[in-house]
Amino acid sequence: MTLFSFTSPAVKRLLGWKQGDEEEKWAEKAVDALVKKLKKKKGAMEELEKALSSPGQPSKCVTIPRSLDGRLQVSHRKGLPHVIYCRVWRWPDLQSHHELKPLDICEFPFGSKQKEVCINPYHYKRVESPVLPPVLVPRHNEFNPQHSLLVQFRNLSHNEPHMPQNATFPDSFHQPNNTPFPLSPNSPYPPSPASSTYPNSPASSGPGSPFQLPADTPPPAYMPPDDQMGQDNSQPMDTSNNMIPQIMPSISSRDVQPVAYEEPKHWCSIVYYELNNRVGEAFHASSTSVLVDGFTDPSNNKSRFCLGLLSNVNRNSTIENTRRHIGKGVHLYYVGGEVYAECLSDSSIFVQSRNCNFHHGFHPTTVCKIPSSCSLKIFNNQEFAQLLAQSVNHGFEAVYELTKMCTIRMSFVKGWGAEYHRQDVTSTPCWIEIHLHGPLQWLDKVLTQMGSPLNPISSVS
Repeated sequence: MTLFSFTSPAVKRLLGWKQGDEEEKWAEKAVDALVKKLKKKKGAMEELEKALSSPGQPSKCVTIPRSLDGRLQVSHRKGLPHVIYCRVWRWPDLQSHHELKPLDICEFPFGSKQKEVCINPYHYKRVESPVLPPVLVPRHNEFNPQHSLLVQFRNLSHNEPHMPQNATFPDSFHQPNNTPFPLSPNSPYPPSPASSTYPNSPASSGPGSPFQLPADTPPPAYMPPDDQMGQDNSQPMDTSNNMIPQIMPSISSRDVQPVAYEEPKHWCSIVYYELNNRVGEAFHASSTSVLVDGFTDPSNNKSRFCLGLLSNVNRNSTIENTRRHIGKGVHLYYVGGEVYAECLSDSSIFVQSRNCNFHHGFHPTTVCKIPSSCSLKIFNNQEFAQLLAQSVNHGFEAVYELTKMCTIRMSFVKGWGAEYHRQDVTSTPCWIEIHLHGPLQWLDKVLTQMGSPLNPISSVS
C-alpha cells in the first residue's frame, strides 16, 4: 500500500510542490485539512495552485478562518497556519513565526485582527538578519580622559541595589516614552522594528502543550511593545541619560579602522549551574533553535540540551525537587539578529538580560519573570550595535562594560531578586548562563583594535 493510496487528487497535486523532507504523513494531513477548508470557498483551490505553480507571478490571498487561539491542529501537533504551510511549500527549516513577515499585497496577514488568515506561502517573506554596520574604531588611542566613563561605571556598581529589581512579563512591560540615545536623522542605525503582536493569543497554552509542537513552531505569545527602546536607567553604562558627555571626540574618517560583525559557527554557549557549582560541560549551540529541558535524551541532539542527564554529587533535596519541575524547560531561538526565550515549562523562568532591560527602560540588573507559554525577546543585535558604536567614542572602559550585556542568566522554577528570598542567581537551585558568541567576539575585536585602557588596572577599587 503506497503512502497516497487514499489521498485525494487535489491533495496529491498540492503535495507535488512540497519542499524538503518534512515528515510525509504529517505534511499530507496538513494539506488534506487545508483542502477541506478551501473547497468550501469558490476559487480558493485554484488560486493556491496558481500561487504554487507560478511563484514569481502575483496571486491573491488564500484564507482560512482564524481559530480562537490562532493555531491549527494537525495530527496531535498545533502550529500557526501560515508557518505550517510556509514550511510545507517554501522553507522546511522555518523555525518560528518571528521569521516571517507578510508582503504589502497581503490583505489578511496572520498578525492582523481579522477573522480570516492568509496561508498563501508567497504572501510572506522570510526575515533576514540585518546587516550590522561596522564599528569605526580610532586607529590611535587619542581619547580625551574627560570622555572616559570609568568613574561613572564605578559609581553605578556602587549604586546598584543590593538585590536586583523584579519585573513580571507581560504585566510590568509598558510602552517606553523615549529613546535613551536620540538618533540623528543621518544615523545608520534605524530604530528596532516592531515585532508582531498577536492580540488573540492566550496568556497560557490552550489544549495541547506547546511541547507537542515541533520545537520550531512555538505558539503565539504576548510580546511587549517593541517599536521604541527604553528610557532612564536603561543603559548598562550609566544611570541616567545626561551622564554621557555631549562632547564627542572629533575623529576624521582617515583615522578610523572599521571592525565588522561576523556570525560565528556557534551563536551561543550554555553553561548549567546548581547554586554556585557549575555542572557538566558547556553546550555549544549551532542550531538556531535550542531546547533546554529537564529530560534525559542521550542522543546527543545538537538542538537540545538535556539537564536531566547531568549528575552532581553535591546535589541536595531542594535542587532535586527543582530539577523535577524544569520539565519542558525553555526554547531559545535566534532569528533575524534577535534572541527569544519561550517558557515551555509549567513553572516560570526568570531572566536577567541587560540588553532586554535596556530596551524596556528597566534597571540593568532587573530580573524578568516569564510565565509558562510566554515568549520574550532577550537580545537585539541592532541595539547592541548602536550601543557599541557610541561606546567607542567614550573609550576602552565604556566598550569593555558591554561584555556584561553579552551574558544572559536564567533560572528555572525559583526566582531571585528584591521580591524573592534568594538575593543572587547563585542562590537559585538550577540556572543557566548563556554566552552570546557573536557580540562577544565583536567586542573582542573592537577592544583589540582600541588597545589598552586609559586607566591602569589597580588593586585598589
